[in-house]
Amino acid sequence: MIAAMMVATLSASAQFEPGTFSLQPKLGMNLSKVSNMPPIGYGKYTIDRSLLVGGAVGVEAEYQIAKPFSVAAALLFSMQGCQWEDTKLKNAGPKGEDIQIKDAKIELNYASIPVVANIYLFKGFAIKGGVQFGFLASANAKSSAKMGDVTKTADADVKSSFNKFDLSIPVGISYQVPNIPIYIDSRAIFGVTDIEKDVEDGDKNSRNQVFQLTVGYKFAL
Repeated sequence: MIAAMMVATLSASAQFEPGTFSLQPKLGMNLSKVSNMPPIGYGKYTIDRSLLVGGAVGVEAEYQIAKPFSVAAALLFSMQGCQWEDTKLKNAGPKGEDIQIKDAKIELNYASIPVVANIYLFKGFAIKGGVQFGFLASANAKSSAKMGDVTKTADADVKSSFNKFDLSIPVGISYQVPNIPIYIDSRAIFGVTDIEKDVEDGDKNSRNQVFQLTVGYKFAL
């Protein structure tokens, strides 16, 4: 146990030495939405948007250029998109039945490559910013509606309605747990490009907006 603690401490210290390469497998969660995505309309009812919870998993490589400065690039599988609130539509059925709408969402899965610069303000704590390249892997629109004892679900492939490439700006902070190479990373990711195809109104472009929280184990190469 003492030997393992010494190795972990040395590995953590090595992250800040100039010329050090490191790898960091990481996983976590996304809270995402899409800007300008309208509420769902159903007759006189509207269903407002909510945040979609998704996962993020991948690996990050980092090079320590100087003691307070490094650059890092990662490859992540990132589950993003948007969701609408679960809602009961009173007397909305053909015979006055209530309709329960659940799990209405658009799931957008990306292979993301964020490239960021890290500035270490003090040991273990960094602020970061950069650019992220996203490549759409899949896109599905899903929903569930219940009326009486009948439940119907929908799951449609809508990848053709979305652009294959997404450019975003990630900014955030990271913190190393003291004495062990465990890193907590939080980022706000702001979409720059329109993710939907054939949108003519520049003021109504739909862009990804994501808050991402990951935990990684970082070790020197």
